Amino acid sequence: MTLLFLVLIGRIYYVQVIDGDKYYKLAADRWSTVETIAGRRGTITDRDGNVLAKDTTAYNVSVNPQIINGAGIVEEVVDGLNEILDVPKDQLRNIVTAKNDKGKFYLHRDIRKGGWQIEKVTADKITAFKDELKKKLIANKIAGDTGIYLQPSLKRYYPHNYLASQVIGYISEDKKYMSGIEGYFHEELNGEDGYIRYQKDGKRVQLSNGEVEYKKEEHGNDVMLTIDSDIQHYVEEALRDIVTKYNPKSATAIAADPNTMEILAMANMPEFNPNEYGKYDYANFYNHAVASLYEPGSTFKIATLAAAVEEGLFKPDEKYQSGSYKIPGDPKTIRDHNRVGWGQIDFLEGLIRSSNVAFVKLGFERLGADKLRDYFTRFGFGQKTGIELGNESTGSINFRYNSEVATASFGQGVAVTAIQQVAAVAAVANGGKLLEPHIVKSYTDPQSNETTVTEPKVVRQVISEETSRLVGNYLEQVVSNQEYGTGRNAYIEGYRIAGKTGTAQKVINGEYSKTKFMVSFIGYAPVENPKIVLYIAVDEPNDQYAGGGKVAAPAFREIVLKSLRKMGVSPNLGPNVDPKTKEAKVIVPKLVDLKVAQAKAELNAKAMTFEIVGDGGKVLQQIPAADSIIHPTQRVYLITEQRDKLAVPDLTGVSLRDAIELTSLIGAKLIPEGSGYVISQKVEEVGNERIVRVKLSPPFGSEEYVEPPPEEEAAGAEDSGGESTGEENGGTESTAAGDGNAEQQQDGTDGAQGTTEIDPGINHSGEN
Repeated sequence: MTLLFLVLIGRIYYVQVIDGDKYYKLAADRWSTVETIAGRRGTITDRDGNVLAKDTTAYNVSVNPQIINGAGIVEEVVDGLNEILDVPKDQLRNIVTAKNDKGKFYLHRDIRKGGWQIEKVTADKITAFKDELKKKLIANKIAGDTGIYLQPSLKRYYPHNYLASQVIGYISEDKKYMSGIEGYFHEELNGEDGYIRYQKDGKRVQLSNGEVEYKKEEHGNDVMLTIDSDIQHYVEEALRDIVTKYNPKSATAIAADPNTMEILAMANMPEFNPNEYGKYDYANFYNHAVASLYEPGSTFKIATLAAAVEEGLFKPDEKYQSGSYKIPGDPKTIRDHNRVGWGQIDFLEGLIRSSNVAFVKLGFERLGADKLRDYFTRFGFGQKTGIELGNESTGSINFRYNSEVATASFGQGVAVTAIQQVAAVAAVANGGKLLEPHIVKSYTDPQSNETTVTEPKVVRQVISEETSRLVGNYLEQVVSNQEYGTGRNAYIEGYRIAGKTGTAQKVINGEYSKTKFMVSFIGYAPVENPKIVLYIAVDEPNDQYAGGGKVAAPAFREIVLKSLRKMGVSPNLGPNVDPKTKEAKVIVPKLVDLKVAQAKAELNAKAMTFEIVGDGGKVLQQIPAADSIIHPTQRVYLITEQRDKLAVPDLTGVSLRDAIELTSLIGAKLIPEGSGYVISQKVEEVGNERIVRVKLSPPFGSEEYVEPPPEEEAAGAEDSGGESTGEENGGTESTAAGDGNAEQQQDGTDGAQGTTEIDPGINHSGEN
């Protein structure tokens, strides 16, 4: 007995004294627990504080296979979680029956796919299921632990879904993949988790006199963008219309304040919803506005024009022979887009008609290679702008031979980005200052509440204020000249608009394509005090004869008009402007009994938007009636068929009176909601009767004005098979032999994308 007690005492001594620290540490680990306190990721907002991205509460689902198998509820758990989480039963069964290397059930398993970062609605269903299962276990005299657990966490949420998706970007659940602002400012946005470590008893209750260790969480910086959500919405809405009508590979638009180069909107199609980023292809994430390189075409002529005006080489009244230009010492010939030209015309008319020959004379013949390259460099081409977005490309303005210098003067053989074009044209608009573009207005440290504001940064003075003023006046005539101005479809009654179209051939397999084009429009308004510069580029519209004036200019007009009205910029007073409301007005001409082509031509001449209702060849009725005074954005409806053959047209912007008349004409029943003008519509078939439900709002700018619901289509009209355009090839500048353009790169690399090869017998230098 003595020997036995000596052995026991010796063992106790060994455990408590010699190995005491070891066993104490093991015990302390069992007593203590750690709870993570999540550090919130910074919020991203637009310039007005509207939330674009934020952290919201989510839940992670996990299970305890040991408890679930011990209670014999494997199939109940599998069936219940399958119904709530929509996770395959085989996958769930593998998780809840998982064993370790020793053949024992695990104590903890996460349901990563389908049970990670679930929303509260789903979490509530899990809780209800647990409660029912717990009642069943207690009724069967089994311990009430179901082995199903919910752990609160944070989830990134984008409340406006698609809005500015490529700009904001996304961040994956494990934070391994990210894009846009989420990626560029990851370190600033990312928070740091804190924790609390405390001692607990066997029931996981904290010991009152136990040790506690605490580290406070740190929240990430909040980032405010320069984006204006309203203008961003206008831009995306217009791009979606372009995609619907022309089905291009992609479409890109950038709107900016030319006086600060704050980006007001930046959008690309195709788009994606960052809340569901896993459902989209990589192409949807790509921000062509900063990463894609392409040959710009005639929009690039603005830089050549500004350089020539600055050097005193552009004389608007000076005559030249249009049509073709033979490059000295080279077999190649540059031609205008109609090949034969317009005879002897002055240089201002050459600009308005977008004559390539005029710009070869200005750039190649008068400025020369060195000076031309210097101005292009000073305008920021061939260098990154410094905007706060990843994957920005540099581009290239390299040219050596006479033919390359000649074609570079009208935008062929150079590689640029959309953001470079916007910065350069903003310099032309704002008095000659090249500004660094910014998409971040400020960021705030939530710990110190210290806010850092991004101030406008002047890179250099490129041209004088007088040159800026003159170039603006010249570019205004490209838009205001309704007879032959290539940008006439961008005209807005009551506002002075400066702009330039572009239609450029793409390089396919090393050669300029005759059927694939990049079409674009860039401009700013108002000319006398610019508030917005806007660029729209459309890659490969499905109509090879549709140039920048037909595809991009109408969208430019729509976006700029809405944006100027949103900014409170009144139109210039004139004969067709209401002096009380400061709203521009136009008088509807008499169109009844005219052939459709004649009616369209007359409306095109007045830059009025219209829609053909029906497939007839003659106008049977018009709405609004002749001599009505309307806003320039209001549609004119041309009825060409009898009522039983007509589909419901787009009623957006129509007054309640005209909407009633239109629907009555086509035999549909109108059910209005609200008063004023139609902002959205929905067509329903009830039996043999067509019901048109419309929402109305008082005019924009009034106190009662209501924004159209963003989730609803603005129109929702039936496909009438007719036209809803304000032009009939009105702004088309290209034929199958348009100006050359480089194939757009998708990997963000730099460098020119093709060399100019011009066959003397083939027109490769059409209006671009």
